[in-house]
Amino acid sequence: MSRPLLVVDGDSFAHRAYHGLPKTIRRAGDRPAGAIVGFANMLLRLWEGERPRAVLVAWDTLGEPTYRNRAFPAYQSGREFDAELLEQLELLPVLSSALGAAVARAAGYEADDFLAAAAAAEEAGGGTCVVATSDRDAFQLASARTTILQPVRGVSELARIGPAEVVERYGVEPGQVPDFIALRGDPSDKLPGARGVGPKTAAGLLRRYGSLEGALADGRLAAEADDLRLYRRLATLDASAPLPPLPDREPARAAAAALAREWGLAGLAGRLETWEAPSTS
Repeated sequence: MSRPLLVVDGDSFAHRAYHGLPKTIRRAGDRPAGAIVGFANMLLRLWEGERPRAVLVAWDTLGEPTYRNRAFPAYQSGREFDAELLEQLELLPVLSSALGAAVARAAGYEADDFLAAAAAAEEAGGGTCVVATSDRDAFQLASARTTILQPVRGVSELARIGPAEVVERYGVEPGQVPDFIALRGDPSDKLPGARGVGPKTAAGLLRRYGSLEGALADGRLAAEADDLRLYRRLATLDASAPLPPLPDREPARAAAAALAREWGLAGLAGRLETWEAPSTS
C-alpha cells in the first residue's frame, strides 16, 4: 500500500505547543524553547503514526500581507503574538528542514494555502494525503483521498476528519465549506458573515440551494451579495500556492539531533538520536 503525504500546518501546531508547555523550557542563552520542543515531539508522533512517504510543513509569513488582507483589511486583524513565540517561529522551519521535512513558506500565502496545494497535487498524482491542522477551514480539503487530522486535546489526541465527519459537524459537504464560512462568518478571521445567519441557517441554505450563488440567484441576502462573495473568496484556500519538490524522503534524525544540541537542547537531541524513525520504503 502506498504511503500518504503528510502535510502539517506548522503555525497551528507551534501555537498549540507554545501554549501547552511550560515557559520554563529554555535553550542556550536562556532563550525560550517550549514551542520548539513541543513542536518537535508532535512532528515525531505524526511521523510515527502516519508513516508517510514524505512530510511537508507549511508556514505563514508573518508581517507580509496576503491578497486577503488587501481585499479585506479587517481580515485577521488584532492578532498579537508573544515575542518569545515569534522568536521560536523563526527557528521551527529550520528544525523541520533538518529533520527531513520539506518546508513551504512564501510571501502572500498562508500556511493553509500550501495545505490545499499539496493535497491537490498529491491527489492529482493518484496518491493520498493526511493534513494535520487545527484550522477548520481545511475541512474543505476532506475527500476520499485526503484526511484531516484535527487536534482534540493539546497535540496528543487527533480526530480523523473525512467527508462524512464534515457533514456530521457542519451539515454541509466539504466543497461547500467556503460558502458555509461566508454565510456563518468566522470570528477568528474577523469575517462577519451574513446578518442574522448562524451555523444552522447557513447549512440549511446550502442544503436547499447547493451554494452561496444559488441562494443569491434566488434573491436571498441580495443586499449583502458582494460582501458574501468576498468572504467566500477569503475562506477558499488557494491551491495554486508554490510547493517545493516532494519526493519520498526518510527522516534525518542525526541532522536534527545535531541542530538540537547546537541550540542547547540536550533532552530533545537525545530523543532524536534514539528515535526509531519509521521506514518510508
